[in-house]
Amino acid sequence: MPVPQQYLVTLLVKLGVVASLASILLRSTGFKRMLLREVRTFGQRLKLALWFAVVFGAGVATRVVTRGGYIAVDLGLEGSLLAGLLGGYFTGLLSGVLISIPAMLNREFLAMPLLAGIGVMGGLIRDCASDTEDIWSFTPFFDLNLYRLFRHGRNRRRAAYHLVFFLAIVFAEFLRQVSGHLFGDRFIFFLHPGDEPLSVAAVYVTTLFAVTLPLKVWNNTRNESKLEEQQRSLMEARLDALTRQINPHFLFNTLNTVSSLIRTDPHQARVVIYRMSNILRRLLRRHDNFTALRDELGFIEDYLSIEVVRFGDKLRFHKDVEPEALDMQVPSMLLQPLVENSVRHGLSSKVEGGTVTLRARCVDGRLHLAVEDDGVGIAPARLAHLLEDGIGVSNVNERLKVLFGAAFALHIDSRPGEGTRVTIELPELHAAAPPANLAAVS
Repeated sequence: MPVPQQYLVTLLVKLGVVASLASILLRSTGFKRMLLREVRTFGQRLKLALWFAVVFGAGVATRVVTRGGYIAVDLGLEGSLLAGLLGGYFTGLLSGVLISIPAMLNREFLAMPLLAGIGVMGGLIRDCASDTEDIWSFTPFFDLNLYRLFRHGRNRRRAAYHLVFFLAIVFAEFLRQVSGHLFGDRFIFFLHPGDEPLSVAAVYVTTLFAVTLPLKVWNNTRNESKLEEQQRSLMEARLDALTRQINPHFLFNTLNTVSSLIRTDPHQARVVIYRMSNILRRLLRRHDNFTALRDELGFIEDYLSIEVVRFGDKLRFHKDVEPEALDMQVPSMLLQPLVENSVRHGLSSKVEGGTVTLRARCVDGRLHLAVEDDGVGIAPARLAHLLEDGIGVSNVNERLKVLFGAAFALHIDSRPGEGTRVTIELPELHAAAPPANLAAVS
């Protein structure tokens, strides 16, 4: 016989309500953090139980207060089972007890032992899982579980667990139906449209999906968070690798300078080694991707003090920095590769030497940086591919992409025989609110 239309509507509304409640819970940052934890302290399990008690207990209370006017919102059994699945025995037991309080006040005296027992059963199902991911990947389709059990040898254990999971949900609804038929709906709330097989099957199917829907909704959020975390970790690893490309390049060039001085001027070689040790200490102390511009300028001065040993008075350094720009946060080791390029490629082959000029100013919420030299310049053919070739400029450009996405600008202007100018435009970043690097990646 067909399922009564009014009863079918009630079951469909029940599924809509449970999906809505799952979405409402995700609006809480605290609950979302709970979902991402697989191991919880006692206090965290208590908070999780209270979340379930408030949300699913409100549905039971609504049904009681309206005297059965909104029976589709009563999801006490499903909420108790979900609490045990996600939080374990204690969370399931406490949630079942608290969710059943409105029903107990309505003299439904079987509600508390039933829901508390269902919550504990949820904890038992959780403990049976070899991996907590098995809980989140559960499917309510019995035939699919059977197919996986006999078809996939490697996942046979997971398929067997899902069958147990499936039967546990069915058993929970069976307990409610048996209790209702034995003691009547005065002592326990249950849906009973009649004895037609389709009507009975619809009850069990609805309970299966009422448990599965929140798991799927919450698992989507978990997967999104995990994906964001993986992308963040990947970006951080990429950034770290790019930073490590800069430091060896700089150290290699410095060691070449030392090696050339050891025979000709041992005293100067010792001075260079001492100054290089200061730079190494600064590098080893840096654990952040950002630093104040004043510190970056101090690093540049240390670096140039080494190069002056080689070039002497032919190498000059000029700073044009606005005072308010000194406290702005910039990526660590941002300017050193650009200054190194100016010295090594712009001025080293120029007989009379030249000047490296560094400018910094703040304009309309943006930090403008420029590294200029009056060296030999760059040929147009090489300039067109400079961001892809070499270590210095291309590395800086790649790091800025990782950190700022499309929120930065880097331009290179050069004329052969006149010099080169590299300009960088970044968002103003203050030390009081350091940037959550990679969060701004587009």
